[in-house]
Amino acid sequence: MYQWTRREDERLLTGKGRYVADIEVPDCLDAVFVRSRVGHGALRAVDCSAAREVPGVVGAWSAADLTDVPPCAHAAATLQDLPPVPHTVLAKLSSDEAVVGREWPALVKERVRYAGEAVAVVVGEDRYRAEDGAAEVTFQVDPLPAMVTPSAAAADSTLLFEGLSNIALQGETGKPIEAKVWQDAAAVVEGRYRQNLLMPTPMECRTILAVPEGDRLTVWSGHQMPHRLRRELAALLGWSQEQVRVVVPDTGGAFGSKSASFPEFVVVAFLAVKLQRPVRWIEDRLESMLVATRGRGQDQHARLAADADGRLLAYELHIDADVGAYPHLGVGLPMQTAWMATGAYRTPQVHATVRSILTNTMLTYPYRGAGRPEAVIALERCMDMMARRLGIDPADLRRRNFIPPESFPYTTPTGRTYDSGEYARALDLALETVEYDTWRAEQARRRTDPTAKPLGIGLSCYVERSGGEPGGLHEFGSIEVSQDGTITARCGAASSGQSHETVFPALVAKTLGVDEQRVRLIEGDTDEQPQGLGSFASRTAQVAGAMLQHASQLVIEEAKQRAANLWDLPLEQVEWSDGTVHAVHDGSAAMDIGELVKATGPLRVEDRFETGMAFPFGTHVAVAEVDPELGTVQLLKVVTVDDCGVVLNPAIVHAQAFGSALQGIGQALYEAIPYDDNGVPMLANGLLDYLLPTYTELPPIEVKDTCTPSPSSPLGAKGAGESGCIGLPAAVVNAVVDALQPADCDLLQMPLTPDVIWRAAQAPKLEGAR
Repeated sequence: MYQWTRREDERLLTGKGRYVADIEVPDCLDAVFVRSRVGHGALRAVDCSAAREVPGVVGAWSAADLTDVPPCAHAAATLQDLPPVPHTVLAKLSSDEAVVGREWPALVKERVRYAGEAVAVVVGEDRYRAEDGAAEVTFQVDPLPAMVTPSAAAADSTLLFEGLSNIALQGETGKPIEAKVWQDAAAVVEGRYRQNLLMPTPMECRTILAVPEGDRLTVWSGHQMPHRLRRELAALLGWSQEQVRVVVPDTGGAFGSKSASFPEFVVVAFLAVKLQRPVRWIEDRLESMLVATRGRGQDQHARLAADADGRLLAYELHIDADVGAYPHLGVGLPMQTAWMATGAYRTPQVHATVRSILTNTMLTYPYRGAGRPEAVIALERCMDMMARRLGIDPADLRRRNFIPPESFPYTTPTGRTYDSGEYARALDLALETVEYDTWRAEQARRRTDPTAKPLGIGLSCYVERSGGEPGGLHEFGSIEVSQDGTITARCGAASSGQSHETVFPALVAKTLGVDEQRVRLIEGDTDEQPQGLGSFASRTAQVAGAMLQHASQLVIEEAKQRAANLWDLPLEQVEWSDGTVHAVHDGSAAMDIGELVKATGPLRVEDRFETGMAFPFGTHVAVAEVDPELGTVQLLKVVTVDDCGVVLNPAIVHAQAFGSALQGIGQALYEAIPYDDNGVPMLANGLLDYLLPTYTELPPIEVKDTCTPSPSSPLGAKGAGESGCIGLPAAVVNAVVDALQPADCDLLQMPLTPDVIWRAAQAPKLEGAR
């Protein structure tokens, strides 16, 4: 059993955490946004006059009242930071081409494009008075047809932006596959899959507190990328970056949803400067369910070809992606699905095409897995179909097609260069752990017993990308040693629950050979650490960790040089061990690092360090019992085997794998955002309408790992935070399909609610009745 101790735990579990909502600032105002109740329509006059008369209301504004507030930053470092990938063609890759004419306004000016889009803002002396004022704002929206699926929006004549197509980006990767390949194949399977729109649902919703201080602005926000937020807010205000400080306090989760400069952030920062008073916005849960970012949202058509022995010949994937009402980071995100279409298999020909389509929904944004779950689900469902078509065990089919260990580094037909992998080892461990043969025997027994509930075993082998894209695989940081021997590590990341406060000091301490209690971490503060990228794409251990190790080694080299100068010795005669420098041939010449600083002056090193891309992988297995009459699924056993290279802290990696597995189960069985005909999410009852898995739904989950170090990082680490969201949904769906064996597998689309399963199970009876 892992020893589970984190530095963060005592503070967070005893209520001593400090979140944005806890920060007390004198004369602070609260902002409340007035939101559209329809998903698409022309905005008529907005009247804020009555709101301004409410006691305690400081001001109320529509877009017409704030003509100088800029539009929301369209992720200045998103599309243009996507580098060219070999064999990849993007018809529209620059942010200018995708965004121009489709700017995301801070407040709606003429047209509402998603339900909940803000038409006005009210600021009050406290939240209660601001809410009272918001209730008095009146406005009218003349409804227009709403389009809530990408396929509908692509085919509809209603344009979200006049004169501009609803298709904001088109791209492809790999090479088109000739018809002869499909004609000559022994078997071809194809499927259509809907990747349900999801809500990241962190415990803490979005937050911002903007505090003007003369010609500076301090912004507190639970954010994943503080330096990006500083850069974009400064640009929007027309200020230098030095005039904006962003501080990230304790943050209650993010899962990718807190890395943008949202319209609400723009308005709050602008009003704080305008009023010269602090302004705070704390998103509540119902508000978050209406307008926080979405994840997933793809319509896919996949086709897979193999020879008679089950060797894969070709794979084709077409993606219609829902990117929401405005082209933000989500417009390029589906290319991650295309680039990872190959999965763990040596498939000679792969071709993926993408259409990023605007819909009348809140924007799609990275959510734990960010494009990779979508790739895995499509491919792994096809692999199970191919196994059934050829009469090959699903595990054997996968094993026959794995990229062998000796082929790494391996460049896929979609242009990804995988760093390292031992895919068969992960599969074998997963099969052994789940007791695969025993469950197959039980499945065979049940199929001869008409009274037994059907049982299925689902596999999913995945490869994902961690660290980010080339051009973004670096981080900044520093190590500073004080005279008392304490060591301060700074880095450009920002924790939202990944245990940086525990992992990073331990890494620095290990490198320096000192007690980790001597090391403290400072991050999430742009004044303390002027440059940084942040926490996203499972990058912090792989990239920020490598940077801190590198900086620690620079401290050692600097300390040795200082000692050599102090003792008038050649550098090669000075060594470092356990936080001290000492002369090789003189035992009396030795100093602790703190004493050395006293003797030679302040010691601080800072640098930028870059790693390469890494590709974690694994195998997930789900055993499911299905009740065809009730449409219910009971997961009898779940096994996840993940390989994230060298593990820095086993307990924390285990917890990340476990938590992401539960989120993966949520996508497969429970979670989806339903819309009515007006484009309004049907979530009036909050989390009673959007079903998150709870402890009651928690199945037996066994988490294991293998270790294939990455050559791309000196730590050998790969990302570990997204594995369950990436690998497990396909395993769960494959298990249900394996149990029911429907003639039309496309009937089983996530989430596999009782209604979906019942209809799939009853389809043969209903068809016969006709």
